[in-house]
Amino acid sequence: MGGVAAGTKWIHHVRRLSAAKVSADALERGQSRVIDASLTLIRERAKLKAELLRALGGVKASACLLGVPLGHNSSFLQGPAFAPPRIREAIWCGSTNSSTEEGKELNDPRVLTDVGDVPIQEIRDCGVEDERLMNVVSESVKTVMEEDPLRPLVLGGDHSISYPVVRAVSEKLGGPVDILHLDAHPDIYDAFEGNTYSHASSFARIMEGGYARRLLQVGIRSITKEGREQGKRFGVEQYEMRTFSKDREKLESLKLGEGVKGVYISVDVDCLDPAFAPGVSHIEPGGLSFRDVLNILHNLQGNVVAGDVVEFNPQRDTVDGMTAMVAAKLVRELTAKISK
Repeated sequence: MGGVAAGTKWIHHVRRLSAAKVSADALERGQSRVIDASLTLIRERAKLKAELLRALGGVKASACLLGVPLGHNSSFLQGPAFAPPRIREAIWCGSTNSSTEEGKELNDPRVLTDVGDVPIQEIRDCGVEDERLMNVVSESVKTVMEEDPLRPLVLGGDHSISYPVVRAVSEKLGGPVDILHLDAHPDIYDAFEGNTYSHASSFARIMEGGYARRLLQVGIRSITKEGREQGKRFGVEQYEMRTFSKDREKLESLKLGEGVKGVYISVDVDCLDPAFAPGVSHIEPGGLSFRDVLNILHNLQGNVVAGDVVEFNPQRDTVDGMTAMVAAKLVRELTAKISK
């Protein structure tokens, strides 16, 4: 798989640097230059887009796409690293119009802008390890948020990216948010397979950090004893698919965000039944229908300040790119919730 090859390339590159006896200071300087250049590019793009929106006027919040093509924290396949460009291609492919279901026009920059991708692989090629890499993701998100009226809508990548993104949103806003998390899995292991940054541990890090007041997990149908225990430990509201018919009315009339800094929505594409979205790493039957998801999102009451769409794996998609279109529509409808 391409992601595995990229990860192996990075490991070999770091070993070659060590074998060549590159000094720690020289390595640090090189890493810092690459990181600074990466953040500068995102910062300048965000400034340019925000200046245009302020000049146009009449906008309080514009959803801003930021790609985080990270796949190496996946416990199974690393294909989600290739998702951001495929999602963008599907958004603008022309097979459908540019309107959201609620009537917002995506080709209006006051509704949707884009600052490109964090160059994850290029940064890893310099030997940057995960703790620092997560800080780069957080700083990238904060860079977007510094330019009013931009609001980050992040394209993953595996679900490990939600931790640095939510952390950045909470720190930038100055307090916790309420999180609506749509997923087949709770992703709340303490350290899955020993990896504290695993995509299966992202919400443990979020809750430990105090970045969320409420965490609602919807669509769950693959959960272990540890997942339930961790949910109880952190006070998570877990809604499993086995009781969805009973919970439907409540979930389709959610009111979140009162008394905190806003609402964050994280959508793992595998929350959907694989009949609707086969292009995911972890295929788990018995999930939500696409209309179930839209009903939850459309009816949600609250100030949505940021979000992400993660775990689309183009390497497992159908030939005609069905899951890419599904991910793109999720992005479209989240854009409508964020933009004001």
